[in-house]
Amino acid sequence: MNWQEIAGNSVLIPPQPVALIHFLGGAFVATAPQATYRRLLEGLAQQGYGVIATPFFTIVDHAAIAEDVLIQFEAAIEYLQHNARLPPFLPIYGIGHSMGCKLHLLIGSLFEVQRAGNVLISFNNFPIEKAIPLAEWITPAVPIEFSPNPAQTNHLVERQYQVSRNLLVKFSNDTLDQTLRLAGLLEQRFPGMVVVKRLTGNHMTPLGQDLNWQAGESFTPLDALGQWFRQEFYRELNQLEKSILGWLDPLWIN
Repeated sequence: MNWQEIAGNSVLIPPQPVALIHFLGGAFVATAPQATYRRLLEGLAQQGYGVIATPFFTIVDHAAIAEDVLIQFEAAIEYLQHNARLPPFLPIYGIGHSMGCKLHLLIGSLFEVQRAGNVLISFNNFPIEKAIPLAEWITPAVPIEFSPNPAQTNHLVERQYQVSRNLLVKFSNDTLDQTLRLAGLLEQRFPGMVVVKRLTGNHMTPLGQDLNWQAGESFTPLDALGQWFRQEFYRELNQLEKSILGWLDPLWIN
């Protein structure tokens, strides 16, 4: 499988996809998701999930970003179905990391979409002065804030969010995470439909990249050490991938 660019999206489609994932990354690292989240997304594709990762630039109007990425995503689906690369009626799941969570929440609140569920990793809904370092120095004379702001976003989720099945992932060492606050809002709206998974890791865990250790012709103690290091280094990312796959398909067996 190779990445392709379709309608501005980075797309990875296995031969017979079982479902489709719309992936949205975090602020600033979302401009090239096929690179910054490569290992996670390729791991999901290897398990049969088609991936459409939509890049975006970070601006203060988050509602506008949400609309733009939805338009791009739907254009990619139309192209793939027209070229018989996607069967009709595949279930669609949203997966977001950090700011990508907020965008999926806005998509599910502001637009009519059909989603089988959303996976929201390290949700972040801080005001701009906490979300962007030194933001208060950028335009000190003109107060700026994200649109919708944190309180407005919570209100939208409480009143209008349409996606009933959600997996929320919270890492143990993540000072930017606001997952538990979101879990409370979603549980009130969809009782019993929200799963919160607590994993070891930090806010950057989903960005882990692969370390290819090539053993020599004969397996040496150095090769054993290299493979052990690779396993330990990616343990947190492997846990994330397994948690997502197990939630997407409860019958999935590692």
